[in-house]
Amino acid sequence: MTLTVRNLLFVFLGGGLGAAARYWLSGAVYNWLPSTFPYGNLVVNISGCLLIGILMAVMQGRFLVDPSLRVFLVVGILGGFTTFSSFSYETIALAQDREYLRASANVIATVFGCLAATMLGERLAAYFLS
Repeated sequence: MTLTVRNLLFVFLGGGLGAAARYWLSGAVYNWLPSTFPYGNLVVNISGCLLIGILMAVMQGRFLVDPSLRVFLVVGILGGFTTFSSFSYETIALAQDREYLRASANVIATVFGCLAATMLGERLAAYFLS
């Protein structure tokens, strides 16, 4: 098995795990909060960005890992976990329903929340690794 086929397999397996985790977490959030706002995808996107910040800081800094493991974790699991395609669809749906304030709030909360979570993840990793 060549490295390319091996990495493809890691992405495939990780993607399935990430998608299952996304389905579970967003469902749990929607059971807890009202469905008038896409809270489930917001939580998934922000937590996914936090995790990618932590993982990339850890894997590129102190702990160099096999590139295949990075492919599995970042491209596979986190790629299957985060849901920006769902984010886009739900934002457009809110706008089409003339819910412009909610659509705008979703864009602002998701973009700035994810950027902040990624930065926080990097800083947390740096703090605990130092």
